[in-house]
Amino acid sequence: MAAKKTTKSSSKPKAWAKSMSVKQFEFMREILAAPSPIGLEGAMSYGVLKPAFEKFMPKSWGVHQFKGNAGIVVDTHPGDDERPSVMIVGHADKIRLQVRSIGSDGKIWVNSDSFLPTTLIGHEVKLFTQDLKKPGSYRVIDGGTIEALGAIHFSDPATRAGEKGITKEMLYLELQMHGEKRKEAVEKLGIRPGDPIILNRPIKHGFSKDTFYGAYLDNGLGCFVVAEIARMVAKASLKNLRVMFAIATHEEIGRFGATAMAGELKPDMLIGVDVNHDYEAAPGITAQRMHPQAMGAGFTLTHGSITSDYLNTLIETACLKAGVPMQRDLSGRDTGTDAMAAALAGFDCAATSIGFPIRNMHTISETGHTGDVLAAIHGIETSFRAMDKMNRGQGIKRGDLEGNHVRLDGAKAV
Repeated sequence: MAAKKTTKSSSKPKAWAKSMSVKQFEFMREILAAPSPIGLEGAMSYGVLKPAFEKFMPKSWGVHQFKGNAGIVVDTHPGDDERPSVMIVGHADKIRLQVRSIGSDGKIWVNSDSFLPTTLIGHEVKLFTQDLKKPGSYRVIDGGTIEALGAIHFSDPATRAGEKGITKEMLYLELQMHGEKRKEAVEKLGIRPGDPIILNRPIKHGFSKDTFYGAYLDNGLGCFVVAEIARMVAKASLKNLRVMFAIATHEEIGRFGATAMAGELKPDMLIGVDVNHDYEAAPGITAQRMHPQAMGAGFTLTHGSITSDYLNTLIETACLKAGVPMQRDLSGRDTGTDAMAAALAGFDCAATSIGFPIRNMHTISETGHTGDVLAAIHGIETSFRAMDKMNRGQGIKRGDLEGNHVRLDGAKAV
């Protein structure tokens, strides 16, 4: 009797090679849509993420809260300072505009903060202002747009020709006020200098497969990655590694939230999670000879600055073994992310930074790829499990971090 033919079954695609599930995408969208301008991040950290953590975290986990900011840290082993620990940090704060002054014609002059003024014109925004009779109680004013020139007819020839640009001093919020005493009408709404304004464009699926775009990928994406890694760890707990899942604040003005968190909890390792740049598609930077990292090719791992070569090696090794796509990023003096938190807080810690290449950073149309985000989630979760199994199942030790600094005097000649 003839032997039966055996057919080789095709291997299933890895999680990062699949399209993100509808449920995951909606959770990501909810995080990114939370109104959390710098200093007022509670909508994301307490309104969306803390309830999400509480739904899946074991009872033995704890939540650290802070006096000076609305950040949170979800801790797998609260109070266990003997166990080696890693903190992974996303930041909830969004760059915002602020009210500068109110003109007699009802124009609300604004600061551009970390936006290019030219990218803001005509976009819908939300203004958050306090109830004058109830300090601390906020209201939202919708329906305004950011303007500068009003109309092409009022601009000079150089501006029309594109030879001159728009400066930050030209920006104002248009609330369509009309009639007499427009300034007084604006002031009666409770609008005052310092009130925050954020862009109004929740993320949508892009035209190309597995892409998405909208405002504030920076850095709701980092917070989403932190939360999803926590969800995976909760399903199959780690035996030897303490993980602190941190949602930080004030990153956009100096990494102050993560610095406070890290300084208080003092993890042995720290991983900052933030957006990165798609240099391949960035216009007009060919002469800068940037390294060719690209959207859709995997998450990025930073080398240079204060990053730990040993920690990077652990992550690279785990990702190579699992086949998780990863790109090499580089930094000089500063990573520009919350990976700097331990260094800024002034304590010893092995740190690094991961990210996902996006386009149009700090605009209303930031663009990303879900595969890069999923790769970051699975790459770091895989790395944590590899650390947990080191030393014949006893897990990573502080001595591993202290005793495995690279010796270039031992490098082999080529």
